[in-house]
Amino acid sequence: MIVSADRPSVTPPLPPLTAPVEDYLKAIYELESRQGSATTSDVAEALAVAPASVTGMVRRLAAQGYLDHVPYRGAQLTDAGRRAALRTIRRHRILESYLSGILGYPWDRVHDEAEQLEHAASDELIERMAAALGFPTVDPHGAPIPTADGTVEERAHRSLADWPTGEPALMARVSDKDAALLRYLADIGLQPGTEVTVLHRAPFDGPLTLRIGTADVMVGPRVASQVLVAAPTPLRPPDAC
Repeated sequence: MIVSADRPSVTPPLPPLTAPVEDYLKAIYELESRQGSATTSDVAEALAVAPASVTGMVRRLAAQGYLDHVPYRGAQLTDAGRRAALRTIRRHRILESYLSGILGYPWDRVHDEAEQLEHAASDELIERMAAALGFPTVDPHGAPIPTADGTVEERAHRSLADWPTGEPALMARVSDKDAALLRYLADIGLQPGTEVTVLHRAPFDGPLTLRIGTADVMVGPRVASQVLVAAPTPLRPPDAC
């Protein structure tokens, strides 16, 4: 687990928001991070609600200053909306980290538990959990944890499916939403921080042969496309004499 050296600074607390509002802001943040804005249909699909419900909530959140909404183009978070979304995301990822690191939950079960707890946990409880963990900077799935003052470092990664053959990589991140995929990755030993090398790609969208540790494993391209990797951190050169 990666931890920060110092406790992050804390800004004045945001006003309490309802669970549905927090869910909307978090979903819009995630969509906006991937594609620049969040359309009504995208939000409806992400939250499994009717488009008409999304339209009404988006108008309400825009009136409250959490969103800017342009008809037919989608919604974008304002500064206040982004800060509120990051507060919920911080809660979720700290909870996942605590459930995994302190309570021993497997990484494929922490998402659903955190989804329920993130709306009930106080900011004080979350900060106490963060302190108990040593102020982690990433959650068990490799996602960055926003700081208490509402900043987050979203790093660019490449999918394992696109990684060059023969070049070592470190598994960096995977979505926490697919429990079956997480169980499969754990079974083959592929989790954040693990070194992996693509040995061979079969043609015509065939499987990839990976080296994970000392074992060679074959995975399908759909699995490989969901695993994000990064180059190993280069060794620090020796000091000049």
